[in-house]
Amino acid sequence: MSDKVDQNKAWFSTWFDTKYYHLLYKNRNESEAELFISNLYKYLNLSNEYVLDLACGKGRHSLTLNNLGLRVLGVDLSPQSIQSATKFQNNHLNFQEHDMREVIENESFDVVFNLFTSFGYFENEADNFTVLRSIYEMLHVNGLLVIDFMNTTKTLNSLVEEEVKVEDNIVFNLKREFDGKFIKKYISFSDQGEVFNFQESVRGFSLDDFHNMLTETNFKIESVFGDFQLNPFNATTSDRLIIIARKL
Repeated sequence: MSDKVDQNKAWFSTWFDTKYYHLLYKNRNESEAELFISNLYKYLNLSNEYVLDLACGKGRHSLTLNNLGLRVLGVDLSPQSIQSATKFQNNHLNFQEHDMREVIENESFDVVFNLFTSFGYFENEADNFTVLRSIYEMLHVNGLLVIDFMNTTKTLNSLVEEEVKVEDNIVFNLKREFDGKFIKKYISFSDQGEVFNFQESVRGFSLDDFHNMLTETNFKIESVFGDFQLNPFNATTSDRLIIIARKL
């Protein structure tokens, strides 16, 4: 498929499905991700549950969950990401394309994981509630939702407005801003004589925002952590906002 931007599509429908997205973020800390999943696995006292990795990307978290003994379905909107993830498939690990706003038919889960700030992408506020209601419907009674989100306060306090990153000889020019609702990143670069422009846009949700949304959609927050080691959350200093909520 072409990597040119389709202006009629939402930003996440285009940018996440390009090879450049994975190139820009290729240096993610895999061992840190594995440690995080292992810590969650122990904290939640999991064993052989059936879990959903919602917005799984290329499946790195799904694979770790499966290696720990869980039955896993990983879903993502990006066809390219799912195509890449399918090489990990086995009898207890599967992947499919899916829009997180929709219920997966004929599936129900013990735990839904939504990791690496994969929430709050939508311009329409109602879509965020649609996601949570769909998750609620797919969870078993007393099922759990795990959300790993950025700590918006710390992110804004340390926001780098302009930055240049070079990956595989491609110069990515990055600009960031907060418009009062969304934290936006503008990505521009050239490759083989063609100029590309993409955007990321994520709602700057706080813990209070999540509390209100989860309460309205019949979840109860049980635990809140501030990093991948599951240390307590501090709104000023924590790296992450990790929420564990139970379906009521």
